[in-house]
Amino acid sequence: MFKKILIANRGEIALRIQRACKEMGIETVVVHSTADSDSMPVFMADESVCIGPPKSKDSYLNMHAILSAATITGADAIHPGIGFLAENAAFAEMVEEHGFTFIGPSAEHLRVMGDKITAKQAMITAGIPVVPGSEGSLSSAEEALKVAAEIGYPVLVKATGGGGGKGMKVANSADELTEAFDMARSEAQAHFGNPEVYLEKYLAHPRHIEIQILGDQHGNCIHLGERDCSLQRRHQKVLEEAPSPALSAKDREFIGTLAVEAAKKIGYYSAGTFEFLWEDGKFYFIEMNTRLQVEHPVSELISGIDLVQQQIRVAASEALTIRQQDIVFKGHAIECRINAEHPETFFPSPGKITQYHPPGGPGVRVDSAVFADYTVPSHYDSLIAKLIVYADTRAECIARAKRALDEYGISGIHTNIPLHQRLLDAQGVVDGSYDIHWLEKFVGGTQD
Repeated sequence: MFKKILIANRGEIALRIQRACKEMGIETVVVHSTADSDSMPVFMADESVCIGPPKSKDSYLNMHAILSAATITGADAIHPGIGFLAENAAFAEMVEEHGFTFIGPSAEHLRVMGDKITAKQAMITAGIPVVPGSEGSLSSAEEALKVAAEIGYPVLVKATGGGGGKGMKVANSADELTEAFDMARSEAQAHFGNPEVYLEKYLAHPRHIEIQILGDQHGNCIHLGERDCSLQRRHQKVLEEAPSPALSAKDREFIGTLAVEAAKKIGYYSAGTFEFLWEDGKFYFIEMNTRLQVEHPVSELISGIDLVQQQIRVAASEALTIRQQDIVFKGHAIECRINAEHPETFFPSPGKITQYHPPGGPGVRVDSAVFADYTVPSHYDSLIAKLIVYADTRAECIARAKRALDEYGISGIHTNIPLHQRLLDAQGVVDGSYDIHWLEKFVGGTQD
């Protein structure tokens, strides 16, 4: 097992990894920008190294600075966390070339599954159903029009690399598609340095269902059930729950088994997530996330498995000691992403937190690295906390989440807590009938 792990990330996920390491008796090194010098992960780390100024490209994306920090501190392994370099194949290769262990999948899996076209092709080979669309990337609007004519409108133009809703445009007609194609390519180039896009059929009322899998380097693989991530705004997840209120036990067993078989066929190891659209009882693969997910805590709570500790053990070449038959899913979990943003305009709200009081009590977990007098920097993602609640039933879980949100006190900045309070009172959430388009209509005032 590793003696010292360098955490190449910040905020709540850096603190989450530190906690796992602490329980395993592993020392931690945290790298940070100058904007995060006074952050909780830096305070809690055994060692910390400043790797650059606030801008991500000069700090958290600075591969050479991170590797230098690992060298001077004598780290054995590097955990990339979520975002930044977590799915960067070149970084994973550099980590291994410099004699450290990358806590994640192989660089080859990062490369293949990080490109939506090659990922789609790999899943077709593995027997996973995919959304109808182009076989590869499209070089012109004329090619896109030809594919759209075959599969029918509406269609979705998507960047082959990246995520978070960037480089994604819906087109309901040929005229709209020409414009959407150019816009998606421009966004893809600007955000990911890769202008390639492809085309998929746009589903009218799908759910976003993802399967959490965990594999080791000895051919073993299990799944930890599904998460329903359909409550999204501009393709960004807002609230997640497990299990999904839409799936039957038969659906759950089918898609979980399918994901595990696919992971085994491609030889995948570490934590990973297969993401699907589900409509009219059918699953369609859309992408695989080859890292820890922001919403991983809901899977931990219903399965009793610490995913971060398992990631570390797998990276250390240990075999999984958990078999699928050992996992018994219990209860229900909901995660509310707490962002530093206005709850109605959604404008970012960086600044100093003057008062901070997190909720507590039975079944309440808060993953956060903020505190009173902490200044939320303007340079990074607006996520400042994750409120995760657990209860025996979904109805009890919703009630507990509402109670916890009422307790959550954050002053000095705006947060989206009021949005979550509205969501948990909305009929579409209470009865579980929402789909991936529901939240956009809700915040626009056209959906109850």
